[in-house]
Amino acid sequence: MRTLETTNISGFVNEFILLGFPCRREIQILLFVVFSFIYLLTLMGNTSIICAVWSSQKLHTPMYILLANFSFLEICYVSSDVPIMLANLISQTKSISYAGCLLQFYFFSSMCAAECLFLSVMSFDRFIAICRPLHYPTLMTHHVCAQFVIFCWVGGCLWLLTPLTLISQVPFCGPNTIDHFFCDLAPLLALSCAPIPGITLTCGIISSLIIFLTFLYILGTYFCVLSTVLQVPSSLGRHKAFSTCGSHLAVVSLFYGSLMVMYVSPGSGDYRGIQKFVTLFYALATPFFNPLIYSFQNKDMKEALKKFLYVLQ
Repeated sequence: MRTLETTNISGFVNEFILLGFPCRREIQILLFVVFSFIYLLTLMGNTSIICAVWSSQKLHTPMYILLANFSFLEICYVSSDVPIMLANLISQTKSISYAGCLLQFYFFSSMCAAECLFLSVMSFDRFIAICRPLHYPTLMTHHVCAQFVIFCWVGGCLWLLTPLTLISQVPFCGPNTIDHFFCDLAPLLALSCAPIPGITLTCGIISSLIIFLTFLYILGTYFCVLSTVLQVPSSLGRHKAFSTCGSHLAVVSLFYGSLMVMYVSPGSGDYRGIQKFVTLFYALATPFFNPLIYSFQNKDMKEALKKFLYVLQ
């Protein structure tokens, strides 16, 4: 593996070395097999949700349309970092260009921001369905749902433009080894060859804002949902409401629990040990579990998947 600094004619690095998981070759090959298997199952699981929603007229409702877009987002999200991580596990060079590193940071972070927005919109959908059931058909129309989808995708992409612009102005003159398996915010800032407290603070605020604002909004909506559900006299009605909300809250807990650990203090630069594991968890494991948590225990989704698979036969 190369560890020498790579510089261009102006003295600044033009590629980085992703250290990844420094261990014996046999273990790296084992990790490659395991991560490849999880990645493949993640693609299959989320793709099956998209196909089920697309093929079933019964699932052409705002809740499932949002879920299908969320599944497509998960595919983009996991594909922004895992393929390069897999390639580096079996590669001797483990290098990524300067431009490629910035683009990977931007796409991964944008998908992460879009996921925060989608989880917020999906919690709003459940809030309206449970707390304002009579107004749901007029408040959550297909037109409104389409506007929410556009807002999540565009909002996620625009939110990280400022950090991307700031990082592109950071001087990197060596060393060029990133102690991570992808180009994340903290290890990039840690390689700056000049003090950048202003950029670190700004990137930290922008990253923290979308995490905490959306998380607090989701907590607020589910506090209202819980208050409403507890007033339902029928135990069957309470169980149905809790079942729907429970899946969403499980996804929220998995995603935000690990995300907050990593992005509240992006200037720390400490990504060894448990920090790298936590990053791997929300970057790979969370998109893998989401289809299982969100849809495969849903009766309508199961029926749609069975019909879609029957048609393919």
